[in-house]
Amino acid sequence: MNRREILVAAACFVVAVAAAATTAFGANVSYDHRALVIDGKRRVLISGSIHYPRSTPDMWPDLLQKSKDGGVDVIETYVFWSGHEPVQNQYNFEGRYDLVQFIKLAAKAGLYVHLRIGPYVCAEWNYGGFPLWLHFIPGIQLRTDNEPYKAEMKRFTAKIVDLMKKEKLYASQGGPIILSQIENEYGNVDSAYGPAAKTYINWAAKMAVSLNTGVPWVMCQQKDAPDPIINTCNGFYCDQFTPNSNNKPKMWTENWSGWFLSFGGAVPYRPVEDLAFAVGRFFQLGGTFQNYYMYHGGTNFGRTSGGPFISTSYDYDAPLDEYGQLRQPKWGHLKDLHKAIKLCEDALLATDPATTSLGSNVEATTYKSGSVCAAFLANTGTSDKTVTFSGNSYKLPAWSVSILPDCKTVAFNTAKINAVTVVPSFSREAIDGDSDWSWIDEPVGITKKDAFTKPGLQDQINTTADQSDYLWYSLSINSEGGAGSLIDVESLGHVLHTFVNGKLSGSATGNSNNAKVSEDVPVTLVGGMNTIDLLSVTVGLQNYGAFFDLKGAGITGPVVLKLKNGSAIDLSSQKWTYQVGLKGEGLGLSSGDSAQWVSQSSLPTMKPLVWYKRSFNTPGGDGPLAIDFTGMGKGEAWVNGQSIGRYWPTNIAPSSGCTDSCDYRGSYGANKCLKNCGKPSQTLYHVPRSWLKSTGNTLVLFEENGGDPTKIAFATPQVGSLCAQVSETHPSPVHKWSSYLRAQTKSGPVLSLSCPHPNQVISSIKYASYGTPQGTCGSFNNGQCHSQNTLSIVQKACVGSKNCSIEVSNNTFGEPCGLVRKSLAVEASCT
Repeated sequence: MNRREILVAAACFVVAVAAAATTAFGANVSYDHRALVIDGKRRVLISGSIHYPRSTPDMWPDLLQKSKDGGVDVIETYVFWSGHEPVQNQYNFEGRYDLVQFIKLAAKAGLYVHLRIGPYVCAEWNYGGFPLWLHFIPGIQLRTDNEPYKAEMKRFTAKIVDLMKKEKLYASQGGPIILSQIENEYGNVDSAYGPAAKTYINWAAKMAVSLNTGVPWVMCQQKDAPDPIINTCNGFYCDQFTPNSNNKPKMWTENWSGWFLSFGGAVPYRPVEDLAFAVGRFFQLGGTFQNYYMYHGGTNFGRTSGGPFISTSYDYDAPLDEYGQLRQPKWGHLKDLHKAIKLCEDALLATDPATTSLGSNVEATTYKSGSVCAAFLANTGTSDKTVTFSGNSYKLPAWSVSILPDCKTVAFNTAKINAVTVVPSFSREAIDGDSDWSWIDEPVGITKKDAFTKPGLQDQINTTADQSDYLWYSLSINSEGGAGSLIDVESLGHVLHTFVNGKLSGSATGNSNNAKVSEDVPVTLVGGMNTIDLLSVTVGLQNYGAFFDLKGAGITGPVVLKLKNGSAIDLSSQKWTYQVGLKGEGLGLSSGDSAQWVSQSSLPTMKPLVWYKRSFNTPGGDGPLAIDFTGMGKGEAWVNGQSIGRYWPTNIAPSSGCTDSCDYRGSYGANKCLKNCGKPSQTLYHVPRSWLKSTGNTLVLFEENGGDPTKIAFATPQVGSLCAQVSETHPSPVHKWSSYLRAQTKSGPVLSLSCPHPNQVISSIKYASYGTPQGTCGSFNNGQCHSQNTLSIVQKACVGSKNCSIEVSNNTFGEPCGLVRKSLAVEASCT
């Protein structure tokens, strides 16, 4: 290549990079059997889910930019009907529900949008995203061929489409929205709805298409999605998925980056090697659109979590964590994967895949058209293999995919991580403010004027319409008195507290596997009239399953008083008095403005049904902020009147089932990789900084079970350690591929470190070894082979710099031990 050719190639490369930095939104979006087609060109697209209500508007630009920087092309989000129309015909498109602003910010970041209108979303969201007022429309049946439901579904879907059109947000108008979804995973449950399911799904498809968005519609998990709707796949793996028509592309709308957390459960996580393997296999076998669910999970603020028993954190082990920070190495490894896939884009889109077997559990797939060629080599077994492909030998780690953008050279292997690992930690500080804690007792039983009496036991959801988590059931009975009696209560769940004569006699809790509560409560009765108050509590409403909307809650009975003399009285059919919600809710105590707060030195602690309040100053810094609720029992918290969600640090995960190191090899499932066994499911609760003032903030807690608010503290995430480990067999960095093509010389593997925050530098090297280091980040140890000068070389290259890169080779460190396969492991600190 002469000098002029080199300059032209370099100029072309710069132009290509600049073009990739901004997305020119197309005016025409269609599809063929290989891909989405935007302005006449097939596209390979990487997508990531970010749900706008699970973060705050001030977080959106940073989340979207980090997604773009990670190689994401498309942002996928549900539309949350319950948030946008909490009361029928009264709409909310403000704050965290400003959907238009979220989409415009995505466009500003150069990202396309996939708008999943649903309007059923599941999403571990309360009631599946449906507003509960739907439940009370006469004659309605949700998600089936039912006229009242279809009328409401069409009205809301049209409302959203019209809003998008008004703002010119569809690609057909020059906007970023290139896809829309109607319904959601209906194919998982449609058999339960009988023949009406087919007519409903056909109606939904026809209705959506009639709205004339100018972009394609999809239905996920719907094998019989009628033309022109594209049916798509959701799951941990979708490489074997086939569309229901040869004219439709292979699309993956939910690649689960982890799994949701339930109160009372261990924390699930998904190794990035397995996640990358799943993505590599999908594109190897003909896929061209893949979406991470979630790319940023966020937080279930307020009472939005579903389940029941879904936690307030919706972190999902996503590439961007709950607070919006990079989860490393997941974010970085996937970024490199996306680069490698995009290097193959021309070949992927030019032809169909050709796959051949290279032996047991080993496949090669080639895309070749004219002068372009790309190949994928996959080892789907659990042991390493060496194979021959096109006359060359390749070592394939178990459960991995190697990507060869030129059909010769491995640019990326899904099992070989070349990204930094960041070990996060949290620093805690006491809550500082102008006042100490004050409190108000929540009275037991019936205290509100709108209480009512009905014979028999009423379903909680039908009674409260989900205006509160709480419903009081109360009655009075005459008794001879004495100890030795029992009250037997059967409830659909989710939590039950039994009070006799104003005192707590017992509590019981369901769980995510079985929300029902059955409790025998020993009670002591007094002679004469006794008051029995049962407080039934919901922890998020059902969000998934056939007829999930008909799942009840609350005390449906029987309720039986078993006397000490052996006789029993069935109280179920007696007249019960009901109170929806707490007195403090009706008084607006969550704002902290009431004049009834008590401030005395004798703060009540470990007592059920207490409201607490105090002022506080915002901790310094601009990073994420959380409250550690260790010391509290169960309840809800508000900051300056905004709910940060339900807290429940006393709900402990099972003591077994977790693993310190999860083997990524072999199929992943939601229970395969768990951590935090025997510990609270969630102790840290996100407090968005945009909700805070520098001083004079108000924190309000409603404590249901009993706790000590003086023990809670602020927590801020810190970078504990920064690590990387790269072997001699790693591919060279993907970002060097273009220079490699120009120079026709292959560089070796490189270890790179970079501090996560812009104002940080690498301040020290805690560990460094070139040879055969053992262990993982935070616990590295020297192996039998170790180069003595490793530490000094790494210190010279890295300390004082924001980032550094070191070639992993004998040329850098010398030859410590002959033909042994060596690696470089480094642990650093940033300040």
